[in-house]
Amino acid sequence: MIGILIVTHGEIGTALLESASQILGRRPGQVCTLSVWRQDDPDDLVLRAREMMEQIDAGDGVLILTDIFGATPGNVVSKLLQDGRIEGVSGVSLPMLLRVLTGRNGSNPATLDVLVQRAMTGGAEGLVHMNTDRCCDA
Repeated sequence: MIGILIVTHGEIGTALLESASQILGRRPGQVCTLSVWRQDDPDDLVLRAREMMEQIDAGDGVLILTDIFGATPGNVVSKLLQDGRIEGVSGVSLPMLLRVLTGRNGSNPATLDVLVQRAMTGGAEGLVHMNTDRCCDA
């Protein structure tokens, strides 16, 4: 199973994982969160992230989800990436996380490159202008 590391400002990642666990009815395995605070040393964050990845990588790779590209969490993630082995996607949201978590299971679990695409589509399809994109009238 592909490991998932969520690297975000403050407790955003923890809250997303808790919400996903509630929706799924269980806490998913091989998932860690790394909270980034203003006072954290970026080099220490990279070391902590590597330690977490060792815990969650069962040999199938790791997908890292982060909140803002170009901010400290995203910069930490950029130092960890290895094409085809450790992939990163920014803009993490609950729809994105759910698509990723559900794509790792079942009789035909997704490969890392497919899981990246599931993250991207989950994030994009989770954006809905509710005034105009209604599924039904009230």
